Amino acid sequence: MSSINKKFLSKGIDNSGFGSNSNTEGGRLTNKDGSINLRKTGTPFFSRYSLYHVLIRLPRTKFLLLVFVFYTVINIFFAFLYVYIGVDRLEGTQHSNNFFIQYSQAFFFSSQTLTTVGYGHVAPTGLLANSLASIESFAGIMAFALVTGLFYARFSRPRAHLMFSEKLLLTPYKEGNAFMLRVASKKNNHLTDAEAFVTTAFHVEENGKRVTKFYTLPLEISHINSLALSWTIVHYIDEKSPFWGFSEQDLRDANIEVMVTIKAFDDNYSNLVQQRTSYVASEIEYGAKFIPAFARSEDGSHTILQLDKLHVYEPVELNV
Repeated sequence: MSSINKKFLSKGIDNSGFGSNSNTEGGRLTNKDGSINLRKTGTPFFSRYSLYHVLIRLPRTKFLLLVFVFYTVINIFFAFLYVYIGVDRLEGTQHSNNFFIQYSQAFFFSSQTLTTVGYGHVAPTGLLANSLASIESFAGIMAFALVTGLFYARFSRPRAHLMFSEKLLLTPYKEGNAFMLRVASKKNNHLTDAEAFVTTAFHVEENGKRVTKFYTLPLEISHINSLALSWTIVHYIDEKSPFWGFSEQDLRDANIEVMVTIKAFDDNYSNLVQQRTSYVASEIEYGAKFIPAFARSEDGSHTILQLDKLHVYEPVELNV
């Protein structure tokens, strides 16, 4: 790339945590949700994953479905055991030679035992049935203790609840151009002492080898006291920028990725929270600027932050 500012080739950061060999990279380095686009191999499947972290980060719908499936499978298993030892050992059940009727009675008795509800109209008789019911009660106590702990951990886990603009904009700024993105808190939490860290990665030829170079992008404002409204993060392309001297076509051809990290203090959690995202070349809009995302209420008593307008922009001419 002919117009790369060569003086920055020796100023790339080496502690990014990502490798520099472009040939080993598969797609973007960081996903939109902030997770790393990486899969690990070389060890057994279960040794590569922490079950706790998987369950904590699982989407809410999938987590609830998993708990329901887990509960159902346990009941199915114990219901088969009750049918195997004989439903007649469960006092209060309806005597029938129909397998479905026997199994349904065993299943519902299992669910009552597992949850320790115990309505009382069905009770185990004999050593074998009582032993099985005792084992199931113990399994139920342990299972629900674990599920309750996971619910609490998921509910109480500090999260930033940030919303990033869908596009990274290259927009006219001052006497030149700048990269801009916008971020806002999408919940009713209040973030203070917010800091932004932006790193870019792009491919260059170095000693005849194609490598990935990483650079920290200086920001116009990298720290704000309160993230009450939306925050437009600006990287001005001047002599201090690794993009200094790039033409618009150079930027399009550079296959760059811009990785963003926001750290802040949440008053409600009384803890630090952070959130990441990234923008690849296809998510950069050239010649555009954001429109305002907040306005005064009609009665003038408060400010309205319109989150649906966080991503909205309009075309503009770039400075040459």
